Amino acid sequence: MKVKILTRNPDEYLRETKRDIYKVPRNYNPVLHPFEAAREYTRALNAVKLERVFAKPFIGSLEGHKDGVSCLVKHPSQLSLVLSGAFDGEIRLWNLIQKTCERSFLAHDGIVRGAAFDVNTARFITVGDDKTIKIWKTEKPSLGEEEEPINTIISKTIITGISHHRSQSVFATCGEVCYLWEETRNEPIQTFKWGVDSLYDIKYNPVQTNLFAACASDRSIILYDARETGPLRKVLMKLRSNKLSWNPMEAITFTCANEDYNLYTYDIRQLKIPVNVHMDHVEAVTDVDYSPTGKEFVSGSYDKSVRIFETNKRHSREVYHTKRMQRLTCIGWSLDNKYIISGSDEMNIRIWKARASEKLGVLKPRERAALRYSDALKEKFAAHPQVRRIARHRQVPKYIYNARAELRMIQEKSKRKEANMRAHSKKGAVPFVTEKEKHVVREEA
Repeated sequence: MKVKILTRNPDEYLRETKRDIYKVPRNYNPVLHPFEAAREYTRALNAVKLERVFAKPFIGSLEGHKDGVSCLVKHPSQLSLVLSGAFDGEIRLWNLIQKTCERSFLAHDGIVRGAAFDVNTARFITVGDDKTIKIWKTEKPSLGEEEEPINTIISKTIITGISHHRSQSVFATCGEVCYLWEETRNEPIQTFKWGVDSLYDIKYNPVQTNLFAACASDRSIILYDARETGPLRKVLMKLRSNKLSWNPMEAITFTCANEDYNLYTYDIRQLKIPVNVHMDHVEAVTDVDYSPTGKEFVSGSYDKSVRIFETNKRHSREVYHTKRMQRLTCIGWSLDNKYIISGSDEMNIRIWKARASEKLGVLKPRERAALRYSDALKEKFAAHPQVRRIARHRQVPKYIYNARAELRMIQEKSKRKEANMRAHSKKGAVPFVTEKEKHVVREEA
């Protein structure tokens, strides 16, 4: 007679001391777990569904302006400090943590066109339609002291934009011409011209600090070098660019917001063709700003929506909108990579989460581990049709949905017409033009 018994070796499950960890047996052989893939797929599906359920990006609004917001500026070293300018000439400094206004004063007669912080001297500079450049202290004036600028520079021309050097007390302004200024002097130290009627926006490169770029009224984007006597190069597009933003992690890349509803990412080494064309907006794009990681950027548009794009993708990964929000005038991405700040012409500044379903506050270790596991599962099954459909689904207002369908129809019609012309013409008579080449006219040096 044979007797079968179950035996366990105590060394495999007993602890030698109370301080030792428990030994849990687990066999990682996939052959012994035939339903592992099915289980993981179900978990991935649940994770992506929960991500959509908890997608509540709107955090709050900063109210107080009596006219539309014209510009938003982040402090380069303080996360909580944001400066906003309005169409009535008012400047407000906000504390983002408490969502309160710390200072407000009338800075200019007319629209505040731009502002910039100087980290070295704890000051900020504002420009407006009254042809003045005013330098202010960042600190709040003491009790009984009036809100007066440290210095006022009167310009010969209207100034439409300003950008400050990252480390030096030098800033650049744009208007009818491009000027380079020092804070201690009331006359520009350098002037750049290239036969352009007016310039709308100017930005210093955060990496290569001698380089800056400007958007011009002749539909061009001009590159300047402070070490040279004149402009370097420019690229001419079919429609005008409103704003541009440099990639903070790559000195050679910038993205511009265009009137033709698209955004274009350029490499300054090859300006003939953009690196990528980002399309999803249905009206003119007014502003763009990069995340501090350089992997994503956010844009605001006249179609009353905020969109987040990945730098290497053509379509947006996220769209934010509210019923009360009107046309976007300015946009910003916070330096801790967690929040997006938007200003619109109905006098409100709104704060959004950069990731709609992210939980704010401190995460427990188990929560963090569970979120990482869910992200890994979503990445693993991202190409599965059901997971992809849920992850991509967004609710947009009816006018955006209809306008997007109409634009898609127009694009398909033009492609079909071009293909028919090419099929019924001599070989080479109708050249094939890619989407990237369509919107660039020429490059000049």
